[in-house]
Amino acid sequence: MIYLQLFYTFLKIGLFGFGGGYAMISMIQAEVVTHHHWLTMQQFTDVVAISQMTPGPIGINSATYVGYTATGTILGAFVATFALVLPSFVLMLAISKFLMKHKDNKVVANLFKGLRPAIVGLLAAAVLLLMNVENFSSPQQDSYQFTISMLLFVGAFVATKWLRVSPILTIVLCGLAGFLCYL
Repeated sequence: MIYLQLFYTFLKIGLFGFGGGYAMISMIQAEVVTHHHWLTMQQFTDVVAISQMTPGPIGINSATYVGYTATGTILGAFVATFALVLPSFVLMLAISKFLMKHKDNKVVANLFKGLRPAIVGLLAAAVLLLMNVENFSSPQQDSYQFTISMLLFVGAFVATKWLRVSPILTIVLCGLAGFLCYL
């Protein structure tokens, strides 16, 4: 039964997860933490962090981890990953020829113009979802961890947005800073 639930859940996420893995984060969280309780919020936060640091798309990495954690088997990881990828694979095969033929059509162009703001909204939702006590602590719980977390957040944002530091280097430097701060 769990395998069917995993398949259906990640198939839905794959079908409606426009905008890539980061846009899927809030959908994945709603399903695996809130609805099915396969992971706690802390575990989900760890999934996102690990999925960002490992090679491959964050959505696929997350699905693989959740599938494995929910079932304790490699089959669970495979089912969740396959279900997430299946809609994209089928849709790309089915519509690639159509889009190439009609890419200059005004209706098709306007459809994509309408999807862009929705994708930005989904990305913003993912950011807000991850700005929680599990990631930042709170001034009341642990003011030191909260301050360090906020400094790392602002530093990573400034480094990637304005200083054009590589995201990989930013991740490594923030990890090193976190390690040194919590010795």
